[in-house]
Amino acid sequence: MNEKSLKILEFNKIKEKLKKYANTSAGKDLIEALTPYNNIYEVKKHLQETSEALKLLIFRGNPPFEGVYDVRQGIEMAEKGFVLMPGQILKIGAVLRAARRFQKYISTKEDEEHFKIIEDICAGIIVLKDLENRVFMSIESEEKISDKASSVLYNIRKSLQDKNASVRDKVNSFIRAYSPYLQDNLYTMRGDRYVLPVKAENKSSVPGLVHDQSSSGATLYIEPMGLVNLNNEIKELRLKEKAEIDRILAELSGEIYENINAVKINADIIWELDFIFAKAKFGSELNATIPKVNEEGLVDIIEGRHPLINKKAVVPMDVHIGRDFTCLVITGPNTGGKTVALKTIGILHIMALCGLMIPARENSMVGFFTEIFADIGDEQSIEQNLSTFSSHMSNIVNIIKESDKKSLVLFDELGAGTDPTEGAALAVSILENLKSRGCTIVATTHYSELKVYALKSQGVENASVEFDVETLKPTYRLMIGVPGKSNAFEISKRLGLPEFIIEDARKNIASEALRFEDLIQSLQEKRSKAENYAREAEVLKNEAAKIKYKYEEKANKLQNIKDKSIIEARREAKEILRQSKEEADKILKDMRELEKMGYTSSARHRLEENRKKLKDKLEKTEEELYSTKTEDGEKIESVKEGQEVFIPSLNQKVLVLSKPDNKGELQVQAGIMKISVNLKDLRACKGGLKDKKKKVKREAKLNLRDVSTSVDLRGMDSLEAIYTTDKYLDDAYLGGLKEVTIIHGKGTGVLRNSITDMLKHHSHVKNYRLGEYGEGGTGVTLVELK
Repeated sequence: MNEKSLKILEFNKIKEKLKKYANTSAGKDLIEALTPYNNIYEVKKHLQETSEALKLLIFRGNPPFEGVYDVRQGIEMAEKGFVLMPGQILKIGAVLRAARRFQKYISTKEDEEHFKIIEDICAGIIVLKDLENRVFMSIESEEKISDKASSVLYNIRKSLQDKNASVRDKVNSFIRAYSPYLQDNLYTMRGDRYVLPVKAENKSSVPGLVHDQSSSGATLYIEPMGLVNLNNEIKELRLKEKAEIDRILAELSGEIYENINAVKINADIIWELDFIFAKAKFGSELNATIPKVNEEGLVDIIEGRHPLINKKAVVPMDVHIGRDFTCLVITGPNTGGKTVALKTIGILHIMALCGLMIPARENSMVGFFTEIFADIGDEQSIEQNLSTFSSHMSNIVNIIKESDKKSLVLFDELGAGTDPTEGAALAVSILENLKSRGCTIVATTHYSELKVYALKSQGVENASVEFDVETLKPTYRLMIGVPGKSNAFEISKRLGLPEFIIEDARKNIASEALRFEDLIQSLQEKRSKAENYAREAEVLKNEAAKIKYKYEEKANKLQNIKDKSIIEARREAKEILRQSKEEADKILKDMRELEKMGYTSSARHRLEENRKKLKDKLEKTEEELYSTKTEDGEKIESVKEGQEVFIPSLNQKVLVLSKPDNKGELQVQAGIMKISVNLKDLRACKGGLKDKKKKVKREAKLNLRDVSTSVDLRGMDSLEAIYTTDKYLDDAYLGGLKEVTIIHGKGTGVLRNSITDMLKHHSHVKNYRLGEYGEGGTGVTLVELK
């Protein structure tokens, strides 16, 4: 896409805002290089990845970018075989750790939503856990190598501690011995060697090596001869320590070199994820949505807002192009918002084609255009002249050469800067030419000739930006289908221009032009009223739909309760019958056994008859139980309002609200519902229904609040810190947080130990650990909640 349009539409300002949400300079470089994608597949893919990132932010919180820096220079040096500095190695380790944590961050269970595109990106991550562990075990900070880096380094540092302790003891003995000759009773260091501050006149009284003197020359810093050997040993140990540190750094750099391809892949993935999540955070801040993209050139932006205008001040705009017309001509007075409307259409398309969410309502649609041309000048502050016209015309010539049916063309004040008659004729010719090529066009103008052209031409539509003459202020609402009115006479009158001058001006305008302007004003008024009525109708329609849904839901619930009751009753009846039959069969079996033991055949005959009677009775009972006809009381011939009757089909008492009509239909009150029934379905009440156990639906109401992911305890004593932490963990647990950070500082470690003891027995705590490099170190504790 041409750079000129991107600059005119201020896409560079959008990118600057987007960069604020990136964590690394590598991610910011990807944003800086961002331009509209050149095929619709890529556009939809990058919009989808932005949508997935936003869902991850909502459901799983911030991604694991903690401690991640731009390490491209370090990776480049490692690739060439250089030995890296501790800070560079540590930052590479942080990138490896972030890559590994991302795999856990995006992992989903079978019943959870999948994030296909981001999961595919993270599938390329190569976990280097051994190298990561080695880095963090060996390096504590950018300046310090850990004692755990190697056993040799540990032993050297232990020897250094012992030697330093011996030297300090011996130095203190020298201080006591040479106290009269010293400026101060203390020792100092010069070049990693212990020395004493000796008065210059007492130089000969303290035998040793002179290392330095004060600026005044009154003090000499002398290393006593008794310390020379010990200082030499310390110097030797320091050299060994440096050599061992260099070896460790070389070894770590070598391991990075051996895995350089995996390190580069992981780093590239982290930069790309940083870029993707920056897009999602930016879209969330704008309250933006994912637009639909089509190749047919259809544009349907619902409540679109310019992203560079303050959210509290911007007025949403609705615009649609591409179905009935492909050319939109926007007219209206100066300062009415025409240029803003034009820029909004352009910048929203560029954002969407770059995979960014747009500040508009759900289901907004943009067209996939391979080129967006914009000829927009600041004509509200720059006086137009021939040079301005020439500049605009040069740009238009270039647009005409390069535009096609896949182009969106934006013109601001087309044909302005020259003679109105000639300018209007040129504007009509330019629009007609571009329209014949299939371009999608939006143009603003002051010329009445273009309003008439839009009214008369097929595929061209008028639009205007609403202007309130009473307040002399634009409303910035775009109205498609109504041409704009200049309102010059009305504005002049409101500003105090004498009436006779305005009347003279009216006489100088052709009557046809005045009638046209009056027609426009009438259309605007009718359009405004129609929109108000439409909005009121929409509100009433929505309210009616909600009420309908509410009562349908209640009716469905009532029907479900009825069906369940019938099914449950049948099940219980079936169980009773089964048990009765089993008991009867058992009795008969026992009787046959008794008959074998001496009963006569006549007795058996009587038993069989009794069994048949029992069977018939049970079958009759079963038939009655399974019958859906349940009657309670006698049929009713007539009812009166307020009478209490019984509906067998609902197994419920109801209250009569109206008398039956000629078809026997009447209305009754059943609980909170009013229903229509037929008189023949009602029965007289024989008494109160059996008391039914009411099931109270209990709902757990959690007070889900916005809870911070960290709590700061620094400056508190142990009791206050424990109380604060306990309350915070309760809030975090109720707030649904999975991991929180407790900031207690390093200090003496008393506060950290108190918090650790409390966490061991806390009911909400699943696991906890001290922070690592980039997370706050030993000054914070990270807690995983159940």
